[in-house]
Amino acid sequence: MAIEWYLVLSGLLFATGAAGVLIRRSPLVILLCLELMLNAGNLALVAFARSLGDQDGQVFALVVMVVAACEVVVGLGLIVAMFR
Repeated sequence: MAIEWYLVLSGLLFATGAAGVLIRRSPLVILLCLELMLNAGNLALVAFARSLGDQDGQVFALVVMVVAACEVVVGLGLIVAMFR
């Protein structure tokens, strides 16, 4: 497949996540939308890395996944602490 389709999908995912962050007020939904935005960025990074035949984008996407996992742990911990 061409890289354009991956980039269009990435843009749609990012726009959906950004709309969710701006519209919703629930902290849990905002965290999920932030994750959607991070995954859209990862999809674009991997698509560019594949088209260039380079490994740097894939390594950076792996680092972004680790940061996203840490963000979820901290965010869910804060949400649980707020509701107790």
